[in-house]
Amino acid sequence: MSEPLISGIQQIGIGNTSVYDTWEWYRKNLGMDLPVFDEAAEAALMLPYTEGQPRSRHAILALNMMGGGGAEIWQYTSRVGQAAKFDVKLGDLGIFAAKFKSPNIAKSHQALSNNNKVSEIAKTPEGKDHFYLYDPFGNPIEVVESNNWFGKGISHSGGVYGAVIGVSNIDRSKDFYKNILGFDVVVYDTQGKYDDFAYLDGSNQEFRRVLLRHSKERVGPFSKLLGSGEIELVQAINKETNKIFKDRMWGDLGYIHLCFDIVGMDALREKCKQANCPFTVDSGDFDMGEAAGHFAYIEDPDGALIEFVETHKVPILKKINWYLDLKKRPAGKSLPRWMLKAMGLSRVRN
Repeated sequence: MSEPLISGIQQIGIGNTSVYDTWEWYRKNLGMDLPVFDEAAEAALMLPYTEGQPRSRHAILALNMMGGGGAEIWQYTSRVGQAAKFDVKLGDLGIFAAKFKSPNIAKSHQALSNNNKVSEIAKTPEGKDHFYLYDPFGNPIEVVESNNWFGKGISHSGGVYGAVIGVSNIDRSKDFYKNILGFDVVVYDTQGKYDDFAYLDGSNQEFRRVLLRHSKERVGPFSKLLGSGEIELVQAINKETNKIFKDRMWGDLGYIHLCFDIVGMDALREKCKQANCPFTVDSGDFDMGEAAGHFAYIEDPDGALIEFVETHKVPILKKINWYLDLKKRPAGKSLPRWMLKAMGLSRVRN
């Protein structure tokens, strides 16, 4: 394959100290109730980001069958995950907030207001409704308006739609997210102080913010389920910033990576090398029992970790031991909707 394919945002990684408590909150509040895998194992290949030593962990990848990316709930078991030694604020460098999508912002706002403190509904610079909250573990979340859906569900919201990422040079970062990940549409590029940021820590100052989307429809086996996505880059103006994961390990508390489902890892490796952002981790083929594939990592210009996963095997219905071998399917072809919907039979009910 000469050109790699991106199927969409597969998941955002969330480092925490209690994997089941964290998943329970995301399941009950944001409909992330389909566990693709739930496994304790050793993270032996992330040595550049784990101080050169393999580390034991427990991870759950949960999806929302309305559509969107998943949440990889990730906990160290060989050590206690560490929080930042400073208060993380808007504009700090790295993945600051996860974006979740909603078909009805007012309904999501009401549902999340029942048990959580949320911001008021406000307009983005694009003119769309959105709001923010912090999960009980201190992670910022933005809920944004979307009309891109895989299916209907009982949740008020869908899955992960993207991320808010703090950067030091927004033009350099725009090029990275365009050239490597296909986010080639600039929805807005604006600078100033923003009322819709008021709820967030460190928001009372000037920022430049750029919202990126992709012009090409995502293709690949899971593209119908994962859907479209967006990235908002935020640069603090005239303010000193910290790297969110300064002096910490991947897997510590917070948003540890943004992961894209891809097809064509060899072609992507070459593309990243040519763009002067080579793979920093390259797993080769892996088999986690419930899932198998190939993963790799690169860094954005400020060191935020971007993961790529090429899936080879995925559970469709675990109860009857039904697993799908994706290596036998045409590279750019989406799985049929009925097969993707069959994954929903493994949902965990609240």
